[in-house]
Amino acid sequence: MPTPTLERVLKERVAGLVGEDLQRVEAEIRHELDSPVGLIQEMGGYIAGAGGKRLRPILVLAGAEVAGGRLDDVLPTACAFELIHTYSLIHDDLPAMDDDDYRRGRPTSHKVFGEAVAILAGDALLTLAFRLVAESFRDGRTDPAILPRVLVEIAEAAGTAGMVGGQVVDIQSEGRVVEAAVLEDIHARKTGALIRAAVRTGALLAGAAPAPLAVLTTYGERLGLAFQIVDDILDVEGSLEALGKTAGSDRRKKKATFPDLLGLEASRARAAGLIAEAKAALAPLGLPAAPLAALADYIVERKT
Repeated sequence: MPTPTLERVLKERVAGLVGEDLQRVEAEIRHELDSPVGLIQEMGGYIAGAGGKRLRPILVLAGAEVAGGRLDDVLPTACAFELIHTYSLIHDDLPAMDDDDYRRGRPTSHKVFGEAVAILAGDALLTLAFRLVAESFRDGRTDPAILPRVLVEIAEAAGTAGMVGGQVVDIQSEGRVVEAAVLEDIHARKTGALIRAAVRTGALLAGAAPAPLAVLTTYGERLGLAFQIVDDILDVEGSLEALGKTAGSDRRKKKATFPDLLGLEASRARAAGLIAEAKAALAPLGLPAAPLAALADYIVERKT
C-alpha cells in the first residue's frame, strides 16, 4: 500500500473536522434542544434544522486536538459555543435590533414563533450553554480545576467585554463615521471575542501550556476580525440565495463597516493580511496546527 502524502493526510484530517466531527456536534445539539415544553421543542427543532457553518464548535475541537486533547471530552463545550452564537443571532434578528426577516435561508425565529418566544428561546440557549460546560466536568474526564478558567473565558467573550459590548457600540455607531480603530474594536468584540475564546477553550480543556495558548490567542484574534470583515464584504456583494439572509442590510441600517470605511478592495486586502498573520502565528505549533491553518483559508475564501 502506498504511503499517504502529507497533503492527503492534512486534507483528510480537515475533512474529518468539518465532516464526521461536525456530525457529532449536530447530533449533540439536537439532543440538547429536546424540551418537555411543546413550543420550545418545536422551536428547538427549527433552530437545529437551520444548520450553519458551525465554525465555533469546530474551533473548539481543533483547539483541543492541537493541544493533544480528546474530542469526546470537549464535545459538550463545543456545542455550548454554537448555542451561544445561535442565541445571539436570534436576538440580533429581532425588530428592536437588526429587524431581519431571513436567517440561514429561512424566516427568522421571531417571524415564525413571535418576538416573545424568540427572546425566551435565546435566553434558554445561553443558559443551556453554560449548563453544558459545567456538566462536561462531572465525570472526571477533564480536570475540575480548569472549570473556573473556562467559565470566565466564555463569559467574558459573550458578555460586555466581548460580544454584547461590541453589539452595543455597533448600535451606537449606526449613522456615524467612525475611525478604523473603533471599527476594529467593534468587530473584535462582537464577533472576534467568541471565535478567539472557542479555540482557546478547546486548548484549555486539553491542558495546554501558556506558550501554545498565547499562539492560539493571536490566531483567534486575527481570525475573528477577518471573519467579520469578510461578512461585511459579503453583505455588499452577496444575495439572499447565497447568504441565506437579506444582503445589503448593513448599508440600509447605516452600520459602520469596512467596505464603507476602506472600500471593497482594501477590505479584502485587510482580511487577507489578517489571515496570513493568523497562519504565521501557528508556526510554533507545527504540523498539529494544520487544520487551524486550513480553517483560516476557508474564512477568507468563503462565499456565504
